[in-house]
Amino acid sequence: MRVGIIGGTGFVGSYLVEALLREGHEVRALVRPGSEARLADDAVVKVVGDLDDSAAIKDLVTGCDAIVYNVGLLREFPRRGITFEATQYQGVVDTVTAMQDAGVSRLLLMSAIGVKDPGTAYQSTKRRAEQHALASGLDVTVLRPSVIFGDPRGTMEFATQLYRDMVRPPLPAAAFPGVQMSPVSVSDVADAFVAALSRSDAIGKTYELAGPEILDWPTMVERIAAAVGKTKIMLPMPLWVMRTGATLFDWLPFYPVTRDQLTMLAEGNTAPTAALQDLIGREPKAMTPAALGYLSR
Repeated sequence: MRVGIIGGTGFVGSYLVEALLREGHEVRALVRPGSEARLADDAVVKVVGDLDDSAAIKDLVTGCDAIVYNVGLLREFPRRGITFEATQYQGVVDTVTAMQDAGVSRLLLMSAIGVKDPGTAYQSTKRRAEQHALASGLDVTVLRPSVIFGDPRGTMEFATQLYRDMVRPPLPAAAFPGVQMSPVSVSDVADAFVAALSRSDAIGKTYELAGPEILDWPTMVERIAAAVGKTKIMLPMPLWVMRTGATLFDWLPFYPVTRDQLTMLAEGNTAPTAALQDLIGREPKAMTPAALGYLSR
């Protein structure tokens, strides 16, 4: 199958490309100008362009059997034109239109557990994108992972950020009460996408991709610390304390967390693991200290 991927050069995207090639698919990837070297595999056909480049999107989808839309933001930078609206919603709308024009029907859409409209800007744009895609008449599968962990390969991911922000500094770590997540391995997420691609019974469905454990915040910090041979003192910190700081400073690009992110933390990010296990046909990987060994490299 010839598969086009939008979002193939980042953390999850690199694993998606690998998994697709491993299963014998031909891969075409949209890459931003100047980012061609981030996809070093010569087997990948690179189409140079941005999300708002309609000619590049048309070039990417033409001749493909399926498209994977794997684009998302942790935070937006409106002054640089990087917004949730443009990236997580309008990009999907434009891709769906290009697919309809080119006669390409199969779409796999990366979303996230907990998306809703109304919600935060992140949640609402993801949810509106889901709704648009599912109502488009295309053969759509939506995949909603929890927080994703795994070797970031020079980018950034959940456990690496927690290590840098909370474990490595010589200060007690914040223990947010009531926060729960179902961390999921990036390799399991990639395998789930590839599996859904070949399953006709996945069309029209939304899968929540969750790891085998529901972990609270202190347990996640403890496991990250253990992965690098440390123990960590933790102090309970209500989320409203962090939210106060974010209200004042989240416009600064280096501030570690935004108000929207704190809102989503408070809501939790959990789901049963059965859907993921059904797709990949095995027990999903847990976020154990051994699985986090990449943090000590």
